[in-house]
Order: sequence, then C-alpha cells, then structure tokens
Amino acid sequence: MLTANDNRAAGSAADNRGADSVAALARESYRGIALYSTPRGRCSVDLSDNTNLWGAPPAALRTLAAVRDEDVTRYPVAYEPALAAALADYVGVSADMIACGCGSDDVLDSAIRAFAEPGAVVCLPEPSFSMIPVFARTNGLCPVAIPLTRSFDVDVDAMLETGARIIYLCSPNNPTGGALPRRTVEQIVEDARGLVIIDQAYAEFGGDSFTDLASSGRPVLVTRTMSKAFGLAGLRVGFGIGSPELIAEVLKARGPYKVNALGERAAIAALDSDRAWVDERVDEVVANRSDFRAELAKRGFASLESSANFVLVPVDDCAATASRLERAGIRVRALPGLTGIGDAIRIAIGPWELMQRCLDAMVASA
Repeated sequence: MLTANDNRAAGSAADNRGADSVAALARESYRGIALYSTPRGRCSVDLSDNTNLWGAPPAALRTLAAVRDEDVTRYPVAYEPALAAALADYVGVSADMIACGCGSDDVLDSAIRAFAEPGAVVCLPEPSFSMIPVFARTNGLCPVAIPLTRSFDVDVDAMLETGARIIYLCSPNNPTGGALPRRTVEQIVEDARGLVIIDQAYAEFGGDSFTDLASSGRPVLVTRTMSKAFGLAGLRVGFGIGSPELIAEVLKARGPYKVNALGERAAIAALDSDRAWVDERVDEVVANRSDFRAELAKRGFASLESSANFVLVPVDDCAATASRLERAGIRVRALPGLTGIGDAIRIAIGPWELMQRCLDAMVASA
C-alpha cells in the first residue's frame, strides 16, 4: 500500500517528466546558451572555418590508411604520453609541460574549470573566440568582456581592474586576426590576480610565440592546436603548455581519454615527418594573405591587418553578403555586429586559385 509520502514522491516524479520540467532542472547558467552553429552542407569553395585548404599532411594520411584493429577496439593510453612527447619536442619544452586535448577547446574548457570556483570572473577581450563565454557559463563562472581598443589591442587596465580569476587572451586574435604586442601580454601576466590563458591557435601564421611565458613559472597556460596549420581539424587534437604543476591541474579537470587513438597516431606522424610540409603551407598562407589583402583594397574592400590564416572584411550586411557569395559557390563566415567593427565577413586563406575565385565573386556580388 502507498503511503501519503509515497504518493507525494510519485506525484513529484510525474511532475518532472515533461520537457518544460527538464528545462527547469537544468543549471541556471545554461539558460540562454545556444548550441554552436556553423554553415552546413557542401560548398564549392569553403573559406569559412580557417582550416588547412591544402589538405592533410601526407604522413598523417598514410598512418590513418594503415590503422590496425586494436587502434579502434582498444582504449588509447591515458593522457597520451607519446603525443605529449612529440608536441613537447615541437614547441621546445619538456613533456610534463604538455596537456593534450580533444582540440584546444577541450584544454581551454578544462583549464577554466580547474582554476576558478563557480561565480568567479573570466575576463576576455571583445570580439574574440566566441566559445570562451560559453565555457565560462557552463562551468558556473561569470564572463566579463572588455572591448578591444581602436587599434584592436586589448585594454590592459580595464581587464586587470575586473580582478578576474582567469584572463583570456588570443593572439593572433579570432576573428580580427591581429597579434598582441609582447609588452601588452607581459604586463597582464605580471599584474593578473589569477591564471592567464593565451590562445595561440594561429601561432604558426604570425605574431610572437608566448611559450616562454608558459615556461616562466607564472600561472600562464598557452593553448595550441593541430587543426589549423597541421590540417587535422577533423581528428580534434589540441594541447596546452604550462608549468608541470599547472598542467597536472588541467589534466585532473580534463579526464584520461580525451584524444582518440587515430587522432593521436596521425598527429605524431605529422609532427615526426611533415613539419617541412607544414612550413611550406604556412609560407603560402602568409604570401597569399598579403596578396589577397592588396587585391581586396584594389577592389574597394577594406580588411583588418592579420597575422592569422584569415582576414576580416567589414561589410554593411554580413548575412546578405555571405548569402550572395554562397550562391556563387563561395562560403565565408558571417559575423554580425562585432564590437567596434560592426558587420564583417571572415575569409580563410588558401591556395591562390581559391582566393581569386573569392575575389571575383565578391566583385560580382557587390
């Protein structure tokens, strides 16, 4: 026989079955967060996601073609020590200063979770990487965005005045493309009250490397990725660089099995055998970026100075511009209402024949 308490419990369980009650049960900090959305479907020329438009490194492809059954059926080695060693050799640090992840997103999310209690402030420039406020909120933290200056530098004093537990910097910055001056970054590292994260996903393409700051013993984490210059975006391999003590905390928050075995093997192969191939692709990006900006200017399109593998072009209506280009077979990233900029489109740099097609389509659709 059911008691009154049993009835109340049954009623409470029934009340929790609907979709509305699920939303009510979700964490309050998740409310209003939309799922990440990018253009879907095939396009003749996709310049929207800043990946390597020359393809994947040859050694990585050969490794994937030779996959063994156990690479798929067995778990990888926890915390990827072989990959950490290869990455450490690449950036010139010891392996205990490397945390691997499922893309650098994973390392960023883990670091934010590891170094701030719920309610703490995560300070970031605006505009910058759009996932940082999401990572902050999903970990119960408060994102505070500080607009970039008119010269697209970070406002050092304003960022420090927030008293943030975590300060996030991005150099070269996504989506503007600008690289931060070394003195700016050093001042923030010197005066910050907590962890400083320096996102260097586009480091191969320009600007200073800040790996030395991650090696300084200060609470600094530099994040990098294999998705851009190395062309392994679909395999999701990223990493962070910091003191061994800092890296140990990131790995606690990350968990043991976050890089899949195929991604790990392909990344190691590329690091061991394809660095010259990557360097050649980076040189092409840098040359084509300069030429593309010059050709844009000739056609009446302004673009922001870039040290990344993309350029940002302010436009009157980014959605309409992107739609016209898509109809012409060119996909770019529409970025509406960027702080201090307004509407803009972001265009990845690839082989020159693709950039020429983009230029022709922009003129035809203007």
